[in-house]
Amino acid sequence: MASMASRATFAPKPSAAVSSGVVPFRATASSSISFEGSQSRRAPFFGQALRLAVYSPKISALCGARRIRRDPRTSVMVASAGGAAKPTVLVSEKLGEAGLELLREFANVDCSYNLTSEELCSKISLCDALVVRSGTKVTREVFEASKGRLKVVGRAGVGIDNVDLQAATENGCLVVNAPTANTVAAAEHGIALLAAMARNVAQADASMKAGKWQRNKYVGVSLVGKNLAIMGFGKVGSEVARRAKGLGMHVIAHDPYAPADRARAIGVELVSFDEAISTADFISLHMPLTPSTSKIFNDENFAKMKKGVRIINVARGGVIDEDALVRALDNGTVAQAALDVFAEEPPAKDNRLVQHENVTVTPHLGASTTEAQEGVAIEIAEAVIGALKGELAATAVNAPMVPSEVLSELAPYVLLSEKLGRLALQLVGGGGGIKGVKIVYTSARSPDDLDTRILRAMVTKGIVEPVSSVFVNIVNADYIAKQRGLRISEERVFHDGSPEIPLDFIQVHLANVESKFASAISDSGEIVVEGRVKDGIPHLTSVGSYSVDVSLEGNLLLCRQIDQPGMIGRVGSILGENNVNVSFMSVSRTAPRKQAIMAIGVDEEPEKDVLRKIGEIPAIEEFVFLKL
Repeated sequence: MASMASRATFAPKPSAAVSSGVVPFRATASSSISFEGSQSRRAPFFGQALRLAVYSPKISALCGARRIRRDPRTSVMVASAGGAAKPTVLVSEKLGEAGLELLREFANVDCSYNLTSEELCSKISLCDALVVRSGTKVTREVFEASKGRLKVVGRAGVGIDNVDLQAATENGCLVVNAPTANTVAAAEHGIALLAAMARNVAQADASMKAGKWQRNKYVGVSLVGKNLAIMGFGKVGSEVARRAKGLGMHVIAHDPYAPADRARAIGVELVSFDEAISTADFISLHMPLTPSTSKIFNDENFAKMKKGVRIINVARGGVIDEDALVRALDNGTVAQAALDVFAEEPPAKDNRLVQHENVTVTPHLGASTTEAQEGVAIEIAEAVIGALKGELAATAVNAPMVPSEVLSELAPYVLLSEKLGRLALQLVGGGGGIKGVKIVYTSARSPDDLDTRILRAMVTKGIVEPVSSVFVNIVNADYIAKQRGLRISEERVFHDGSPEIPLDFIQVHLANVESKFASAISDSGEIVVEGRVKDGIPHLTSVGSYSVDVSLEGNLLLCRQIDQPGMIGRVGSILGENNVNVSFMSVSRTAPRKQAIMAIGVDEEPEKDVLRKIGEIPAIEEFVFLKL
């Protein structure tokens, strides 16, 4: 049976405890480290669990390297200057040519439209990324059929209700969307429907084409001075509000998550749901389809509205109970409706809403402008390519929703966090298992100015991946940790320094565990490793109670020794004689001629015989080899 690490002790004397490095493996029943305890306490996330999956677990784009670690289930590598095979991207719905051109420069692109669910499942195991619009249902069966190869799903648009986010997260697949390119187009379409409905444009046009001249029948209503309720004050909703203000309308909005100052800046008042729908002359819907918003506009809520209210929906059809809307139209509660979206698309030919004389309909044209289509295609292509390269994705929807400027600022700390997690894990010994992890952030910034969710995700990745029975990336790291009962907490410590620097130090604490390197145990009885970013490079700054200063690159040899002359030379000579290149060396001591910690960076993994020789040096009390 495979075990977590070599247990051989190379030094012949009883006082010398030596352990070799831990390498990633597929966990077995005999693994010396397990995850135990109660369910983890999850930090709040805007998205579902952790996201920001990377095609390269090493986040190659951040560290400037092209090293790609291949999962056994993945047969395609990222393209590079060296000519490695390209990833494969399946595009299942029509995408703008500009986006396709970008994808073709980076990947092999398979444009296969109108696939059945069976056909999609049969193709997906050969693909690293999938690009869809709203028509393709990316279900749990699709993710399971990919057998772990699918790393990115790109939704060319905003809504992601056609993608099973939970299944994506469990299978380590990043989901990205294109939330900005079609914002103006959707807002303009909402205003177009608003005006067309108010003035009966579609009905009058159909009447004239039928040879009629019915001026009196199609008398409309004015927009100026009317109350417009925006239900969902996000990107599209706020753009509709701006344009409606220009038409002289009084705009109110309901959105439990919208900042009040942003609404005030546009001249919009945020109100409760009931107040919005009960005082509005026009209601424009811009909310996502979620379990809490599904059919939220039903008989009960239609009854609260003004008689003669008019409704526009360019968001998601499922937020309206369509049968209830027909009843409200028939009894006059709702005078008119203008709909671009439906619960089922395309709707049935005999759909009562489509056929209703007081309803204006369009076939989901919200994003259908030439400019928006090209913009969406480019935005989603860039997001998919970036994710396959291992870059941080600001538009990911099943990972912490972190603004791009924050991602850029935290990039070196992301790498530091994962390496500290991996380092802490390798220092654990014994069979008791890891029950809890505490991450401590030291910063001069206030908690509101320091978003640590992605850092927490990376520590989780570093700790979980080497002992997981599945391939782990940043998307599913939190889910897998939770399934194994790993509790992760965070603590922030204020540091009197410059707020221009996001973080001074990051510490990872493992409590109630044994260590194969006793010096890693701090005075509090925990394994503690600490690091910081220096000149953009992650550094290890302390192990246990000992200060060190080493770059977290390559491999690391930690030795506890008696401080005496010649120790650096003796260890260095053993390594050099065996063709092991030393990249750096640092020594920290408690006092002259007392105990010291020597940290040595090496490019190659020393053979066991080399480690044995180091352990035989009389002044070496213990050492451990770590793979970073």
